[in-house]
Order: sequence, then C-alpha cells, then structure tokens
Amino acid sequence: MYCFSTASSGHVLLSPQPMGSERMEMRKRQTSVQQEMPGSTQPQQGAGNRGSNACCFCWCCCCSCSWNEDDERARRMSQEARGEGQPNCEESPKPTLEEVESWGQSFDKLMKSPAGRNAFRGFLRTEYSEENMLFWLACEDLKNEVNNLLVKEKARLIYEDYISILSPKEVSLDSRVREVINRNMLEPTPHTFDDAQLQIYTLMHRDSYPRFMNSAVYKTLLQSLIDTSSEP
Repeated sequence: MYCFSTASSGHVLLSPQPMGSERMEMRKRQTSVQQEMPGSTQPQQGAGNRGSNACCFCWCCCCSCSWNEDDERARRMSQEARGEGQPNCEESPKPTLEEVESWGQSFDKLMKSPAGRNAFRGFLRTEYSEENMLFWLACEDLKNEVNNLLVKEKARLIYEDYISILSPKEVSLDSRVREVINRNMLEPTPHTFDDAQLQIYTLMHRDSYPRFMNSAVYKTLLQSLIDTSSEP
C-alpha cells in the first residue's frame, strides 16, 4: 500500500506504508510500551473480590473446592496440552561461534537452532512481541502430536491463547488466514494453523529479525564467543 503526497514541484510522491499484519504488529508494540510506562496502573483484586468461581482457575492445592473426576481429567489434559511445568526457554547446549555466526546468514538457520530461538525469543520479549515465537512453537508442537484428543485440546488452547481477539497474546493475522482457521477449527488437525504459522514466521523474518541482528543481544553474545575463542 502506498501513501500519495504532492511535492512542492507538483509531482506525486509514493511512500510505502506498512501493510496488514506488520501494521497491526507496530500498533501492538506501541500499545504495550504505553502500558509499561510509569504511572500506568493495573487493577488489583483482593481475596474478597474473587467471586464464587475463583477456585476454578486455581490449579494448586490452595483452595478448598473438590474436583470431580471429569473436571480433574479435563484439567490434566489441559495442563499437558499447554505444556505447563516446562521451562520458559528450550533446553539447548551453549552455541558455538560458528553457530551464532550462521544466524546472521539466514533466518531459517536461526530458527532451526534451539539456542538461536532462545536468543531471538529473549529479544522479542524486549519488543513486546514474544507471543509470535510462542505461537510458532505451539504450532510446531501441535504438528508433532499424534493423540487425537490432545490434538483437539491443543488446537483449542492455541486458538484461545493466540487467535482470539480477547486474548492479550493475540498474534497479528489477516482476515483471510483467520477465516481459514475458523473453518479448520470445525475439525482440528495437527495442521490447523499452518497458514497462520507461515504468516507469523514471515512477519518475524521481515519485521523483527533485522533488528535482532543489529541488537545488543546478538552482538554481545557474538563478541563473547569471539573473545573466548581467541583465549590461549
């Protein structure tokens, strides 16, 4: 999309404008920064304001409600589908200098490296767009699932966490992809979110990857490995 403007010479100038999901991503980052500014307040709920169903959101043993077997089974499946209890980052060995240098050669090499994904995810967190990597990882996990019940549960959770407009972790997708997802959700499969995953992958490649390569996060890691390799 281009924005038309008229120069003093009378000629019409065309200036590129961010499109679709990239424009949504820019607005989302701006909103997140505003929310993090000093003086912003978050509503707090006291114990007396939780409401009668508060314990339904508590998965520890701190509440006195009793679960029936169906609720407990659904809870366990939901926990397994969400991967709760897993660390905030993927397990990976310390990257070598050659590996880190390869991240600058292509986005594909960065995303194929667990250490690369961890470093990139940390950078995305500073830009308030970590949900893009989390969504991509959730889609990868879904594609490797063979249990039909877990496929449906994981697809439902991915939709609630990253597709629903009510979610604070909603990713930026265009209307065409959303329509495809809505049709696919009628009968979820491991490939329900393939189009959306590709769109988010492309968005990270075009929007975030160049900034990551020029960031202090990447340069500091690269320099530390260079210094280590030059030690006697």
